[in-house]
Parts: sequence; C-alpha cells; structure tokens
Amino acid sequence: MTSSSKSVHIIGGGLAGSEAAWQLASEGVPVVLHEMRPQRATEAHQTESLAELVCSNSFRSDDAANNAVGLLHEEMRRAGSLIMRAADAHRLPAGGALAVDRHGFSAAVQQALLDHPLVELMREEMAGLPPAAWDSVIVATGPLTSPALADAIRSLTGEDSLAFFDAIAPIVHHDSIDLSVAWKQSRYDKGSPGGDGADYLNCPLDKPGYEAFVAALLAADKTEFKEWESNTPYFDGCLPIEVMAARGLDTLRFGPMKPVGLRDPRTGRRPWAVVQLRQDNALGTLWNIVGFQTKLKHGEQTRVFRTIPGLQGAEFARLGGLHRNTFLNSPRLLDATLRLKAMPRLRFAGQITGCEGYVESAAIGLLTGRFAAVERLGRALSAPPPTTAMGALLGHITGGADATTFQPMNVNFGLFPPLPGTLRGKERKQALSARALHDFDEWLAPAPLAAE
Repeated sequence: MTSSSKSVHIIGGGLAGSEAAWQLASEGVPVVLHEMRPQRATEAHQTESLAELVCSNSFRSDDAANNAVGLLHEEMRRAGSLIMRAADAHRLPAGGALAVDRHGFSAAVQQALLDHPLVELMREEMAGLPPAAWDSVIVATGPLTSPALADAIRSLTGEDSLAFFDAIAPIVHHDSIDLSVAWKQSRYDKGSPGGDGADYLNCPLDKPGYEAFVAALLAADKTEFKEWESNTPYFDGCLPIEVMAARGLDTLRFGPMKPVGLRDPRTGRRPWAVVQLRQDNALGTLWNIVGFQTKLKHGEQTRVFRTIPGLQGAEFARLGGLHRNTFLNSPRLLDATLRLKAMPRLRFAGQITGCEGYVESAAIGLLTGRFAAVERLGRALSAPPPTTAMGALLGHITGGADATTFQPMNVNFGLFPPLPGTLRGKERKQALSARALHDFDEWLAPAPLAAE
C-alpha cells in the first residue's frame, strides 16, 4: 500500500466521519480527523468517543434478502466497512435486528482509527470554513453541526439549513424491571444470531390501562420549544411518543405498542397493547424502551412511564430527550459525488446530507471516503449503480428528491429502480436485493479498497 503524501481532512468523528476516515486510510491516503468533543459539547452526546450512538442502539433489520436496510448492511460489509465490523463484533440479541453494545461498539471504532498509521485525530472545533490550503475536505459534522460552521456553510451556499427534531428514548436498569409482570419474547418468536427467540422484554397493558396511559401522556408537561425550534418539523421515523398519541387513541397500539405476535404467559392471550424493551449493553444491565422517544419533562417521564405494568419501580439510566437536527438541501447544493457545488473542495457525508439513520449515515460516509480516495489517487471516479442500496440512497440525496420538498429519508426499496414484470411483496424485495448485490459486487470489482 502506497501512502499519498497529502492528507484529506475530515471534520466530525461520528459514524460517517469515522467510516470515511477508514476508507481513505485503507486505500493509503493519510487522514486528519477533526472532532470538536470534548472541547465543545453538543446537546445530545454524552461522551467524547468517536462514533457515539446518541439515540437507539439498533441498526434496525439485518435481513439482507427482504429489507432495504439489511441489504445496506450487507453492501457495507462487502465494502470493508469499519462501522459494520464493529457492529458485528459487539452485537446483542435483538430478534431480526442488529443491536449493539453502544460502548463496546464506539470503543472498537475509535481504537481501530487510533491504531491506523495513516489516521491522525485532532480534538478541535472547526469554527468556520476550513483553511483554503485544505484542498480535499469531508464535512461529516452530523445533525448537530457547531453554530459557527453551520453559519459559514449557510453564508457560502445561500441556503438556510432545514431542520427536524430527533427524540431520544429512555434507558432502564434491568434489575428495576418487575419480571413477574414483564416476560421475554420476540414477536412471533423470531430469533437473531446469538439470541434465543426471546430478545425483548414485554410489559402488557389491558384496554383500561392503555387508555389511561395515553391520557397521561397527553396531559403531561412537555419540554417547551425555543423560538428557533418552533416551526421545525418532526421526522416521521422518530416521532416523540406523545406526538403519536395525539394523532388518535389507537395510534400507539398500531405503532410501537402493537401487541401482534406476542402472548402474555400469565393469561395465554395477546394483550391489548405492549411496551417493549430491548437490551442496550453487552452485560444486559441496561434496556431501552423501544419507540419511546419523548419530549416530556424528566419528572413527567418517571411519573408516566412508571404507570406501565412491569415498570412501576423502574430506575432510569437515561431519560428521554429532544434535540434539533439540521441538514442541507442536498439535491440543490451537492453534486453526484457529494461535493458542494459552490466549493467543490468540500464534500459532505452522513446525516447533514439529509439521510436518516445510523446505517445510512455511515454508508454515505463510506461513499464519500471512497470518492475522496480515488480522486486523491487519480483514479476514475464512479458511483455505485442506482440498483444498489448505496446507489439508490446516494441518488435520492443528490438529485432524486425534489429540492422544494426535501426531507430526510431512510433507505427503502421505494428508492430503487423498478424491476420488469409483476413481482409483488416478498418476491419483489428478494429480487431487488439479489439484483443489488450482483450489481454492487460488479461495482466493487475493478478497484476494491483493502479492508484491514
């Protein structure tokens, strides 16, 4: 492996920035990774670690044959992703999902980068646009970009950043859960690698209990919006639970509290509604309440959530929270290789580009790192085909979406070019996945980056 003498600078050490750094260094291109924590904290981070997971510990479905995000997992593994390597190494039982021990995961990513001879980590805030002498820069500052840099980007592009709220789910100490009420079971007993088909703790509610819980949610005190947040839309994939409850009495029962595929062993029947908890660390001492992102005030959270059967004595390791996420109008501002049209030496990666989700953020970081590497090394530059998960997501961000209505998007099969014929349902998803992996392997073949 031959090292290029001139470094690529990456601003931001989250999932996208860490993955971009790994891809560049794996190809022999030196990297300077700039991370502002701990010099400057954010509203959501709790540590100074690289690749910290600030919300859920789940990377969602790992089913590559039937689910678009599972397909994205597989493409990233084939591309030598550090994020996926660390996730697989620190996997926790979670049914068909890929959940990780958040601390072990973050530590593994950080150590791999610190150990790489071509990666230099600098703890400093980038208060404005990077120096002109930096001819190749990846901005991967995520949804909580520092105000100084965000203002500089806005001034450069002439575009106001769009924004949405991202709410954080509470985490409960396992030994405070009443296991005479809560029981372990995955929906339809679906297991995961290393699991036993009983990966979730389930707290059942009957009809009166459910209706009382919804009423308590709606009546509880919420965090007041600041003036700059008042007109910010939520992202539907991460709605606060009380916002969902306000949409109708049964909304939660057909959403995160749906009881399908579950039977309460005490009654032998399916409950009216259920609250699920998922393991959050390798020791099994912490469990997060699935789908319970919230903007309730902290005192209200403990009061209302302790009305849930099984959580009457719950002790919380972390209460829910709410912060604002900002992102670019990427279809208008970025080119097909994620360069800023107004200043092509700058590339953008991760959630700031308008993708949503841990895996999507890391995937865009992977692509940005590859684009910067081949550009630095003078190779031909090519994007993954739109038939692949990465290509479909990239296409949506860089032009497939309507710039006038652009909002963050998770990867999904609706972004893929349609198949010929009349395939439907599961057969269609499997055919899309098979085509994607075939085309992705062909894209990788000419010049694969070395995975270490």
